[in-house]
Amino acid sequence: MEMQGKVAIITGGGAGIGLATARMLAKAGARVLITGRRAAALEAAAAGDPKIATLAVDAGDPAGVARVVEVALGFWGRIDVLVNNAGAGSPRGLAETSLAHLQGIYAVNVFGPALLAAAALPHLEVSKGCIVNVSSTLAQKPFAGFADYAASKAALEQMTRCWARIGEDEDGRDQADDTRGRARAAAPHGGDCHLRARQRLPAD
Repeated sequence: MEMQGKVAIITGGGAGIGLATARMLAKAGARVLITGRRAAALEAAAAGDPKIATLAVDAGDPAGVARVVEVALGFWGRIDVLVNNAGAGSPRGLAETSLAHLQGIYAVNVFGPALLAAAALPHLEVSKGCIVNVSSTLAQKPFAGFADYAASKAALEQMTRCWARIGEDEDGRDQADDTRGRARAAAPHGGDCHLRARQRLPAD
């Protein structure tokens, strides 16, 4: 994979899938901005790799969305890849469901990715870049106690599919022949991202 000169943003990049992706892209030549809530954890994750920069920001905080895009552009002047990896959720039965619990999950898993994608979109159109939304197998598989989390990931996947319609008319035909941008939803399962919904972003 050739990523020389490309710029990526990865939310939830301080550990796990996010950090592994950041290191993979940096090794391939990209400059990478990883975000997360804990500055110390991010700095430790990026230590020793000059191609990885950090920004402490809550993926579910709308006020932080513009900051993420602003910082990436300030560092490198472009955005080629956005990976919405940050996720929130914990097991909870229906009887214990609360508005605060739902808002916390959807802020990170649905609202944050949508707002960040919207903010990055003009720059991704210029670079003909791509968006990867990290989902979960629970978006397709019912599991007791995880209804709120599973539903939020299903919403993320369907949101990604709807983005595929950007640049198409109501009959699904491309309105712009030079559209090359992509968005994908990936649901990790045993290390295998088995769900990929290929989608398009408009070039103009």
